Amino acid sequence: MRSTRNQLALAVGVVALLLTWRARTDRDVVVAQAPKPIMVTRIYTGTDGLSHAEETAMTLTAGGVSDMMKATGAQFSRRPPGPASDWHVGPRRQFVITLSGHAELEVAGGRKVDVAPGHITLIEDTTGKGHITKNVGPDDRIVVTIPLEDQTVGRSSR
Repeated sequence: MRSTRNQLALAVGVVALLLTWRARTDRDVVVAQAPKPIMVTRIYTGTDGLSHAEETAMTLTAGGVSDMMKATGAQFSRRPPGPASDWHVGPRRQFVITLSGHAELEVAGGRKVDVAPGHITLIEDTTGKGHITKNVGPDDRIVVTIPLEDQTVGRSSR
């Protein structure tokens, strides 16, 4: 009787171990198939003629890679902290990626978007009132600007 109980306990323990291992393996596979999204702040002109901001995720493959986007070039710039700019629109549809330093973008309704290193902004407000940019903090803000070949405003990075 004791031997049967021990064998049963051992069998239950093995099954529990296998189920736990399987659940963990299944969870890891799901995580591997769904990469963490790359978030982009899209600044765009609404039907009201004002600039707005929305957070959007780039569409990625299971390997975590976006589609290739055609760009017309890349430009690096150093922007010192200082007073806020006047309202302005983007000169073209472009990505602005902050490499270091900090900024604050202001759009309609006084909404402010904090920009820190690694922040990706898609500028699409090429008409209307525009947005305000203020480089803040003790350090210069270094950015890379990537104008997109496709200048069709309203297309997002999705």
